[in-house]
Amino acid sequence: MDRFQKVYSQGTISVVEIWVDTETGVSYMFHRDGNASGLTPLLSMDGKPVVTRYRSQD
Repeated sequence: MDRFQKVYSQGTISVVEIWVDTETGVSYMFHRDGNASGLTPLLSMDGKPVVTRYRSQD
C-alpha cells in the first residue's frame, strides 16, 4: 500500500492536488506551476494540521 494517496486534483499546467498520508491522516496541498512546485500541510483555522481519516480502496 502506498503511504500517500492523491484525493483531489485540479488543472493541467497550473496543478493543485490534495494528498493524504495514510499513516498519520495529515492532508497536504501540492501546487505545481510550470517548473516550480511546493508542498505544504493543510492547516485548520487554529493552525493545527488537517487530519483526515482515510480508508484504502483495497
